[in-house]
Amino acid sequence: MIRQSFDLVNEPWIKVLVKSSNEIHSVSLKQLFENTNEYRQLAGDTETQDLAILRFLLAILQTVYSRVAVTDQPYSWLTLNKSSWQVESIDEPNYEPDDLEQTWNDLYRRKAFTTAVIDYLNAYQSRFDFFGKHPFYQATQIEYDSLVPVNKHVATGKGTVAIKQINRGISESNNSPALFAPKTTAYKNSVTLPALIRWMITYQNFTGVTDKTKIETKDKFASSKGWLYSLSPVFINGRSLFEILLFNLVLVDSQSEEYVMQQPVWEYSNVMTYIEFRKQQLQPKNLAALYTTWTRLLHLEWSDAGQPVIFSAGIPMFDTDDLLLEPMTVWKTVKNDQKIDVRRPAVKSIKSLSKAMWRNFGDYVDVNHDGGDNQPGVVTWIRLMKKRHFIKAETLINLRAVAMISDGNATSQSPVAEWIDDMEISAAVLFDNDPRTAKFWPGRIEEVIDLTDRIGKAYRKFIQTISEIRNITGNEFSVRESAKFYEQLNKPFKIWLSSLTNEDDRDEKIMSWQQILRSIVLDCADGLMSSATSRDRIGCVTTENKMSNIFTAYNRLVYRINQELNQK
Repeated sequence: MIRQSFDLVNEPWIKVLVKSSNEIHSVSLKQLFENTNEYRQLAGDTETQDLAILRFLLAILQTVYSRVAVTDQPYSWLTLNKSSWQVESIDEPNYEPDDLEQTWNDLYRRKAFTTAVIDYLNAYQSRFDFFGKHPFYQATQIEYDSLVPVNKHVATGKGTVAIKQINRGISESNNSPALFAPKTTAYKNSVTLPALIRWMITYQNFTGVTDKTKIETKDKFASSKGWLYSLSPVFINGRSLFEILLFNLVLVDSQSEEYVMQQPVWEYSNVMTYIEFRKQQLQPKNLAALYTTWTRLLHLEWSDAGQPVIFSAGIPMFDTDDLLLEPMTVWKTVKNDQKIDVRRPAVKSIKSLSKAMWRNFGDYVDVNHDGGDNQPGVVTWIRLMKKRHFIKAETLINLRAVAMISDGNATSQSPVAEWIDDMEISAAVLFDNDPRTAKFWPGRIEEVIDLTDRIGKAYRKFIQTISEIRNITGNEFSVRESAKFYEQLNKPFKIWLSSLTNEDDRDEKIMSWQQILRSIVLDCADGLMSSATSRDRIGCVTTENKMSNIFTAYNRLVYRINQELNQK
């Protein structure tokens, strides 16, 4: 018989890595927030799951510290009902964003969150009960049946998704088996209760579009994929879970001069109220709402064996255009249907899986001295904290990208890969404000990356010539060998990047990278030369109508490298 209560506040369900022992423990929300500095990081089933849980935890912190300071007392310009934790009034003329920024600094100096977080969780404890009157992240049967068509009511048994589909480590529908799943067929639909909770939060963020049931609305709509699935997510890593949470705790909305009221999904009076709001397809105005956005209405029934049967219905989604409230993504400027420039989240695709994060440095950092409108909001926030001298110039900022990659099929959006990368750079270099172009590190770094890409193109031309000589059809050989070249670059470039300081002679440091680059590209070329066949040595007439062999191709590569690096 299934248990009738599971309190997320006091019962363990979140996996963390303990710093002192390097062991993975399961902890409750209360344990987590009381001991964040003792944990290195979240340690769930996948990194995309950890990202979804991170944003859920941030929604709690956003809400608490937008209402109280580090003293656990309400800000002077708002009135707070401490029993319900609801803001009753705002003295808008006296609202001070500086107060929120100071709270961030006080927490950073304190290296721990305050008891206000636990007080808030206790006040909303009934909303964090997985089996309560308002079951966590679920609708009751009455709510679910009232929102979906009659032929999709729970009693019909229709409109369900399997555990193996909710579990994004498997992501298997009944029609398309996952051949390399981490579980055997007999166990794909088995799950522990803590794991189910983690996967349900993850599923709301990374939903595909294979399910067909939708709630009833006046106008037709297409079920959307999860919000995080629509992004190219990036966050700021830290040396502990406390730092990870705090570095990504954006307490002031740079898009608004007014106080922003936080409202996570559990603060709505009930599911019906939340769904009525979602039917309007309005963009969220606060981060707590965005971080806890549902893409599916879920209801759980339980079998006699204690396994869940999950009913799922699509919810209307808001537009992604210019939703600059979202701080954990890179952006791209595109034309909308009205030919107007809008900014949309840049989404990682299968085609770009092999491209390392550093090669898109300018997507994450202001490299043009123009404010970096497209850079992630978490980067803008940490820039502000550095400007306020809340963090030291020598602090290493680790940007970590975690994305779930879809199959690109508009009718399924099924996950096919998890992409993870990072790059580390000092705050002084990342947020260099030197007005002189020659001294401005971000701009010089972007120039180095452009140069590196030109060398990469020259090397690929060399590979393509060899491919022609060998009469290899298609581009598989050149793509594979080019990818090997960039793989050789990744580690040394990231080491070089993290070694930069504002005291460096820019030209000397750039020269040191050029020497590394030259060595790597020639080593890669020499590797191909060492395996040259008689056909490679004899050569052929290429598509450029030139007689080429592997030696002339190599000489052209060396000449191009010397040109780019200004060497003789």
